[in-house]
Amino acid sequence: MSIELGISSFGETTPLKTTGKAISHDQRIQDLLDEIILADELKIDAFAIGEHHRKDFAVSAPEIVLAAAAAKTKHIHLSSATTNLPTIDPIRVYEQYATIDAFAPGRVEIMAGRGSFTEAFDLFGYNIENYDDLFIEKLLMLLEIDKHEILDWKGGKFTPKVDHKGIYPRTQKPIPISVASGGSINSTIRTAELGVPIVYAIIGGNPLDFKPMITLYREVAKKVGHDLSKMPVSAHSWGWLNQDKDRAIKEYFYPTKLLVDQISKERPHWTGMTYDQYLESVGENGAIFVGDSETVANKIIKAMEELGLNRFYLHLPIASMPHEEVMNAIKIYGEEVVPKVKEHFKKKEDKKRLNVKWKD
Repeated sequence: MSIELGISSFGETTPLKTTGKAISHDQRIQDLLDEIILADELKIDAFAIGEHHRKDFAVSAPEIVLAAAAAKTKHIHLSSATTNLPTIDPIRVYEQYATIDAFAPGRVEIMAGRGSFTEAFDLFGYNIENYDDLFIEKLLMLLEIDKHEILDWKGGKFTPKVDHKGIYPRTQKPIPISVASGGSINSTIRTAELGVPIVYAIIGGNPLDFKPMITLYREVAKKVGHDLSKMPVSAHSWGWLNQDKDRAIKEYFYPTKLLVDQISKERPHWTGMTYDQYLESVGENGAIFVGDSETVANKIIKAMEELGLNRFYLHLPIASMPHEEVMNAIKIYGEEVVPKVKEHFKKKEDKKRLNVKWKD
């Protein structure tokens, strides 16, 4: 499988350090479309947009933003990050993304997840106690819809029986569906058993700590007879870029601390971020990819090599930064980081082919 590099975003709307005010939701969505168009022009492989239902993120319906982007781009793959399956109808999910595919044939993907925030459960009338069961049942239904034009679904606790009904529109090829995971062993094993690609959110600790999990995923998939060449492993990590490494590190602390401190108020296992903790996270063995192009590219290469990743999403940014600075970061990523990482792996693959040829 080829190496791919993408960008992810949640359309963040946290207060800017420069003004103390948050950008409006409508402006952030418009800016996000500009960012996707720029990423497409720079030949970045993929752009993934998350779903949230809270004030500090502008995107609650990623499929609508992706549809707008599909009509204005030519090359880039467009994905959710994630589609929160427990609180949405799998039939509607397929119909929406199949419709987007009409604007961007073969470039649309679905990243399915439970949702790291849980506000959608109350909002849409679901019981949080069914968090896992809702996801599993709806994921199985979505996978079935993607495979078969005529759906026969026996129904379950959370999905209705569907007796030989067509689901339309259809795409020319199945829509690529992956599962997003924070690193759960159960999720890893189940995804591997289903033969579905996986995307790990690596946002804390040392990224290389995920190596046993990825090894487990591939071993389970192989054991049950799945084709690993059709099961790429991806990762998503926070990051930031500037031509000046020190400036990138300094300016990214404020938005990162802002978001981490807010989440720490909502989740008992999170704590507020100190500057020393931040410096450790952006350091060589940390999970945040911040600096100039050389620093970030080398860190991505290390993570992809050690973990055996096929795709890497750099989340630009994790909390609000001025739009012109985000565009600059995307430009550095597309013009300098992506080519350097791809050239590294191309040379590695070429050397491997030469060695094989020499042995033959």
